[in-house]
Amino acid sequence: MKNILVTGCAGFIGSNFLPYFLDKYEEYNLINLDLLTYAGNLDNLKECDNNSRYKFIKGDICNRELVEFIFNEYDIQGVIHFAAESHVDNSIKNPGIFIETNVNGTFTLIDVAYKKWMNKPFEYKKNYNGCRFHHISTDEVYGTLAETGLFSEITPYAPNSPYSASKASSDMIVRSYQETYGLNTVTTNCSNNYGPKQHDEKLIPTIIRKALAGEYIPIYGDGKNIRDWLYVLDHCKGIDLVYHSGKEANIYNIGGRNERTNLQIVDSICTILDEKAPSEKSYKELITFVEDRAGHDRRYAIDATKLENELGWKADEDFDSGIVKTIEWYLEKYNG
Repeated sequence: MKNILVTGCAGFIGSNFLPYFLDKYEEYNLINLDLLTYAGNLDNLKECDNNSRYKFIKGDICNRELVEFIFNEYDIQGVIHFAAESHVDNSIKNPGIFIETNVNGTFTLIDVAYKKWMNKPFEYKKNYNGCRFHHISTDEVYGTLAETGLFSEITPYAPNSPYSASKASSDMIVRSYQETYGLNTVTTNCSNNYGPKQHDEKLIPTIIRKALAGEYIPIYGDGKNIRDWLYVLDHCKGIDLVYHSGKEANIYNIGGRNERTNLQIVDSICTILDEKAPSEKSYKELITFVEDRAGHDRRYAIDATKLENELGWKADEDFDSGIVKTIEWYLEKYNG
């Protein structure tokens, strides 16, 4: 059995990944370190509670003493690092916590991994050959796109918000441990995720929640900001592939090839809700435009060709199928 440390798995993506990964690989024990901030919820992991190969530890990735204890106590032989502050609006209001968690937390984790697994730069300890640090990042580190073009793995970094700047910094820390010390690392940069278990404050849950409550649905600016949407389980399958088969020292972009404006998103959701949970009037009448977010990037879109060609990844859901599954999950949550 191999013990893998996963971080932040009470959050959205991690709580979809952990049950999937536990189910697929019986040779792994998974230790989940999560601080349970506002974005983390243990209810997201109820299906793992009785699994003998799963352990939850409440704690901060910035707490070096705790991280060292976990590495030694559980003889950690792999890290998949999800934990991050990720809400752009919150990063504008309070950037300090994003620097602390995303930059200092990533540094603490990778530095402890290096000292646990390696004798010196480029020399792994006898029983730790192949131990890998997989860092989960975001397409927001690349900045914003014009009307055409896609982010690739060689797109220069140009983060525009405190959130994306903190993630770009953490990516660079991971790169430095690969280049300076020879630590086996991979990084994945994903586009906007959606699906079950996402925090209520994010765009798609907000649209569904506000609509069902009969409240105005707020859309920033003119609603024409474009994102590439990735169904969360497709992202989890991509992470799995890269962790096991990705080339060391490589970055892999994971994207859904589902570009939509925020207006198209809200229109699609309201159309489906009008059918599945009809109200007296169409939910589209609740759409309202609010002042745009500061530094709001206009367009993101990912080129996932490298992942598709090298590792054979392909998204199972397009937006039309994924959004129906997502809405059905939230209807059960909000009306259950």
